[in-house]
Amino acid sequence: MPLPRRVFLILVDLLFVIFSYCLASLLHSDFNSSDLFTRSFLQTLLLVTVVKLLVLSTSNLYRSIWKYASLHDLVEIFKTVSVASIMTGLAQLFFQQMAHFSRVVFVLDWGVLLALVACSRVLWRLFQERNYLQNGILGASDATDNETRRTLIVGAGDAGNMLLREMFKQPSNPYKVIGFLDDDHGKMGMMMHGVEVLGPTDMLSEMVRKHSIDKVIIATPSAGAKFVRQLVEQCQSSGVRFKIIPCLNEILKGEVKVSHLRDVEIEDLLGRDPVYLDESSIASYLGGMRVLVSGAAGSIGSEICRQVGKFRPRMLILLEAAETPLYTIEMELAAAYPDIPIVPVIADVRNRQRIESVFDTFEPEVVFHAAAYKHVPMMEYNPCEAITNNCHGTKVLADVADAFGVRNFVMISTDKAVNPTNVMGASKRVAELYVQSLAASSQTRFTTVRFGNVLGSSGSVIPLFKEQIKNGGPVTVTDERVIRYFMTIPEATQLVLQAGCLGTGGDIFVLDMGEPVRILDLAIQLIRLSGLTPYEDIDICFSGLRPGEKLYEELLIKGEGVVPTSHEKIRVLCPLAIDREGLLASYTRLLDAAAGNDVTGVMHTLNEMVPEFRHNNTYGDLAPAPFRHMRPDLYT
Repeated sequence: MPLPRRVFLILVDLLFVIFSYCLASLLHSDFNSSDLFTRSFLQTLLLVTVVKLLVLSTSNLYRSIWKYASLHDLVEIFKTVSVASIMTGLAQLFFQQMAHFSRVVFVLDWGVLLALVACSRVLWRLFQERNYLQNGILGASDATDNETRRTLIVGAGDAGNMLLREMFKQPSNPYKVIGFLDDDHGKMGMMMHGVEVLGPTDMLSEMVRKHSIDKVIIATPSAGAKFVRQLVEQCQSSGVRFKIIPCLNEILKGEVKVSHLRDVEIEDLLGRDPVYLDESSIASYLGGMRVLVSGAAGSIGSEICRQVGKFRPRMLILLEAAETPLYTIEMELAAAYPDIPIVPVIADVRNRQRIESVFDTFEPEVVFHAAAYKHVPMMEYNPCEAITNNCHGTKVLADVADAFGVRNFVMISTDKAVNPTNVMGASKRVAELYVQSLAASSQTRFTTVRFGNVLGSSGSVIPLFKEQIKNGGPVTVTDERVIRYFMTIPEATQLVLQAGCLGTGGDIFVLDMGEPVRILDLAIQLIRLSGLTPYEDIDICFSGLRPGEKLYEELLIKGEGVVPTSHEKIRVLCPLAIDREGLLASYTRLLDAAAGNDVTGVMHTLNEMVPEFRHNNTYGDLAPAPFRHMRPDLYT
C-alpha cells in the first residue's frame, strides 16, 4: 500500500482507538465525563493508544483494499483487534496497579473498536458499490443509453454472483443488469447486490418482453446441454442476443470476467459433461519424464502437448513433418511452459533411420502416437499413402519404441477402424492389430485409444459448416439420416492421458462418446447460433454420402467384450486372438503393395487382414479421369 494512504488509514484507526476507549469508559461510569479528565485515565489512554497503534500498524490490516473488503478481511480485523486488546490488557497489568484495570472497560473497548474498524471497511465498500449503481455500473457509466444493454442473468448462484461483482468493478461495461432468473424457488424475489431474482428460467420470454431485455447471459456452468439448448431456443424465439460464461474450471478458480463472456458455441449444446481426471495417476507416468508426441502440430497432437505440459515432464519432444504448424505449436508451448525444454523435431514417422536417431538422441520414455492421415475421402483417392503413413508409420514408431525400451506407448485410433467401409478406417484397424501383437512380447506398455469425431478439429464438419454459413450458404449435409458421435478436443485428449496410465499392454480403450448427434440437427443449430433462420436465411442441401462414409459409426467389433475401468468414461475391450506370424506376413505384403503403388494389392490384402472391411463406396465416375484410367479395375 502506498505510504500516504497507509498513514491516512492508521490515523483513522488511531481515532477509533481513542474514541472506543473513551466510549467504553463512559459506558462503564454511566456517562460520568469527569472521569475522563483525571491523570490516571489520561495515562491509561496513552498506554492503550500506544500499544494498540503498535499492534495495528505491524499487522496485515493495511494490506487489504477496502473497495473489495470481504469475509477474509473481517476475520483479519477480528484477529488483529483481539490481539491488540489482549496486549493492551497485559500492558495495563504490567505498568499499572491492578486497581486501575477494569474487565468491563476491557470488553467494551474490544467490542466498540472491533465494530468501528469492521464497519468502516464494510461501509466504504457499500459506498463504492452505491456509487457504481448511481453512476450506472449495472449499465455503463461511460456509455450512452443507446449503448447500454438491458440484461438478464440466468443463474443466481456462485457464477452469477461472481459475474455481477465483476461488473461492479468495471464502470465501462455495457451491461445494465435488470434481474436474475433461477429455478430455485427459495431465491424467488430475493436480492443479490441490489438485483432481484425475477422468476424461473421458463419465464425468460415473458421477462424479455416485460423488461425490454437486449441481452441474456447464461451463468449456469454446471447445467447440462439440454438446459442450455432450451434457453437458447427461448432467446432465439424472443429475438434477444445471448452469451455464456466460461467453463466450470474458471468459475472454481474465481476467474469469471466480463471480458470472458462469449457467444454460445455448438459445444455447449451437445451434452458433454466435464471430465474429471485421476491427476495423481497421470502425473506418476508423465511427471519428470521425457515425452514424445508424433503429429504434434495436428488438432489432437497439439492438444495432447498442451495437456502433457500441465504435468511437468522433463522434456517435451514435438515430432512433426509439417514445418510451419510445428513452429506455431512450439512457440505456444514455449510461452506457456518456459521451464520445460520444448524440442521441435521435423521428421516423417515412415523414415526409420530418422526416428531411430531421434530416439537415440532424446531417449523418450513416453510416446503418444497421433500422426496419421485421417480424411476419409482423400484417402479413397490415395490408398497407398494411407497405408504407408498409417500402417508403416505406426510400425516404425512402435518397433523403435520397443527397441529403445520406452515405458508407455499410446496410439490414437478412431471409431472408423470398427467394421471399416473406407481405406482410412481399414488402415487404422491394421495399425491397431500390429500394436496389439507387438505388446504381447514387449516390455513397453502399448495402449490404443479409440474415439469418434472431435469438435473443431481440422477438416471436421463444424468448421466447414461455419465457413458455409459465413459465405451465405448453402450448408451441405451428406444425408439427413447421418449421425455421429462427438467430443471436444480437450475432453478427448484428457481421456487419452488417463487411458495411458490404465493400460497393462495390448489394451484397446474406448472412450464414452455420449449420445450420437444427427448432422442435420447440428447444421440447424449452427445456423441458429449465427442469428439466422434455417431454410430462409441459409439453405440446407443434401450432397449424398461421400466415398467410404457410413450413415452411423460404431465403436466395437463383433467379439470384442467391453469391460469397465476405474474411470467412468473409459472402457477397455477384450482383445481378439492375433496370429503374430500370420499378421507379420500379411503386413509385409501390404506395405510392399503400397510401396509399389499397387492399389489392387493393397485392397486385396486389407480385405484379408480385416475380414470385416466392406469397401462399400468408391468415387466411381467422380474420380479424376487420369486416376480412373490408371486403375480402371477399381472404378468400374
